[in-house]
Amino acid sequence: MSGCKPHHRFSPTTNYFGTLSPNARSDSEDVGSLSSVANDCNSIPIPDRDHGSEEIVQGKVMDPFEVRIRFTQHLQHLNASVTSANKAAQYALKFREMDEDLHNCILEQLEKNSMNNRANIMYFIEQLCDMAAREGHQDYVRMMQRDILRVVDAVAPEDGSGAANVKVVRKVLQGLQQKTFLLAQTVTEIEECLKERDTLPDAIGLSSPVQGDVEMANSAHQTPKPAKANGYQKLDKKQIEQRIEEDRERHKRLRENIWAIPGGEDSEFDKLWEETSELGEDDFILYEEEAEERREAAKEFREEQGLRTATNGE
Repeated sequence: MSGCKPHHRFSPTTNYFGTLSPNARSDSEDVGSLSSVANDCNSIPIPDRDHGSEEIVQGKVMDPFEVRIRFTQHLQHLNASVTSANKAAQYALKFREMDEDLHNCILEQLEKNSMNNRANIMYFIEQLCDMAAREGHQDYVRMMQRDILRVVDAVAPEDGSGAANVKVVRKVLQGLQQKTFLLAQTVTEIEECLKERDTLPDAIGLSSPVQGDVEMANSAHQTPKPAKANGYQKLDKKQIEQRIEEDRERHKRLRENIWAIPGGEDSEFDKLWEETSELGEDDFILYEEEAEERREAAKEFREEQGLRTATNGE
């Protein structure tokens, strides 16, 4: 033991923290020194463990995996309300450094979830592209342009199981084209592919494929199983009611926005000018008919007033 040396050497007048013991300093001074040392220990930074880039949200460190999980939850809880779509889009833009991972989350959820949720995500895509363009982050728009065919195939598959979503796809594609996110040629080509996807009866569960009289005879004594359309389970009553309610909510919001006019001094005039047709021969004929009706109405009014005056004079 005589050859071993201690790792730390303490003097008789110092304690573990390296401060003077109470024998050398007063109690108040000792308490002050200990508190200062404790503050110094708390201020020591925690070393990075190389877990990847991390984000701090409300004082809490979020790693990429947690960001993906939360964004997936936003996508799974989308509905017809604008609030849910805005919330998910704001979250995606908040963590724009992970835009590639979050874009992959969108594609994964489109291929996994129910047809109703796929329709909600399709509407969300338009909202995300719109908000990303306003904030100057074009990466989301470019990735969606790159994978638009994969998105369409997931929302309205070729087997006809997503025939109820074909109108949703068309509406969103038209919106993306009007906002110049997609080229007209691209939308036209996708429209050609969609023509054959909304006419299959199996998509809405109205019929099931017949595989021959022999198989039907053999299955007559078997326990019936829930029918499927092209490998997809048919929608149950709850899903159908949910889809009807969401479509009703979207139509109501669309009617509210019909009369919306963009800001600007001449916006209303420009809107009316574009909607008004050119002056033609039919317009002059219509004007003459309306003028004749006004003259007849004025004549009847004068005759009625004359009768009233004559009656009062008598």
